[in-house]
Amino acid sequence: MRGGKDVTTTGAIAKTNMPIDDIISELRAFIIKQFAVPENDDYFTNTVDLFNYGYIDSLGAAELTSFVETRFGIGFTDADWANVPLSSTEEIARFVSKRQLGEI
Repeated sequence: MRGGKDVTTTGAIAKTNMPIDDIISELRAFIIKQFAVPENDDYFTNTVDLFNYGYIDSLGAAELTSFVETRFGIGFTDADWANVPLSSTEEIARFVSKRQLGEI
């Protein structure tokens, strides 16, 4: 429990301690499919701000959050959203990796 909220989830497909490159690959695949990002989109990099560049809106953020929590077996707190950079694929992947390892 962190901040009064359970930050772990369980699911049949959840994985732990994945290499960050694998996390990035899975995040990218989900975003491309779920939000109809063309695979040849030169602006869709691992560091692009997914929200400021219009790849994901507020409803999409909820979908992405649900996917991340289920797929990677981690949870988010309100404090995470306020204090941790979570705007790019790379930032989300780093967060997932650190949460899986219990570093945050």
